[in-house]
Amino acid sequence: MSESNHISIQGVHKVFQSAGQQVHALKAIDLEIPRGQFVCLLGPSGCGKSTLLNAVAGFSLPSAGTITVEGVPVTEPGPDRGMVFQEYALFPWMTVEQNIAFGLQIKKTSKPAIQAKVDELLGLLHLQDFRKRYPKDLSGGMRQRVAIARVLAIDSPIMLMDEPFGALDALTRRTLQDELLRLWVELKKTILFVTHSIEEALYLADRTIVMTYRPGTLKRDLAIDLPRPRDVASPAFNALKKELSQLLMEEQHRHTQAEFRGAAVD
Repeated sequence: MSESNHISIQGVHKVFQSAGQQVHALKAIDLEIPRGQFVCLLGPSGCGKSTLLNAVAGFSLPSAGTITVEGVPVTEPGPDRGMVFQEYALFPWMTVEQNIAFGLQIKKTSKPAIQAKVDELLGLLHLQDFRKRYPKDLSGGMRQRVAIARVLAIDSPIMLMDEPFGALDALTRRTLQDELLRLWVELKKTILFVTHSIEEALYLADRTIVMTYRPGTLKRDLAIDLPRPRDVASPAFNALKKELSQLLMEEQHRHTQAEFRGAAVD
């Protein structure tokens, strides 16, 4: 692996057992992600995007192949990789500041250092007025801000994000996309981001990796050479959007044909 590559995925396969049958979720995935790059995984439902993300996180090991971070094999979750889920995954009995502080307490960070970090992140994510609130009292967008702050608190150099804005309304989603880009620039994180939205991938990413329907393979690795902030109405943006849409429709058609064949066999 080149020293410039933060994440290296080589020859990764993933096979699940389901109802007594083998399901091939990932096949021959090779992917190098340089330090500080923002990469989106894009593809239809069932293409293995989240499976690949979970393998990088160390939640589910590959059936074959290797994943390394800084040249070290991934065998379990670790503090070098912070995960943000779509479902927020906050502790409902903890306040905003307690949720943010949790990871630091596990690391046995000193109380003054925890307080300083929590205060910094509350400011960074515009949560100062909500520090004593509980998750049930927050909007979906605010809950996701807290989830992001909790990952940032442990200062993981890599952020893994599994459709974190998928359940949000369009306006809140765009606001948090802009917030994430601001944090990415300021904090210089490496981000691997799963989405099924073509526009979101084009708006956020340096690179968009299009995956095939199961078994998930890499169909296209597309560099997004558009200046930021990106104009979603620009001809260049929409030309890329059309190109990605065609790639995804090919996979959706393949999926539909496979379902028809399966129904005919049944």
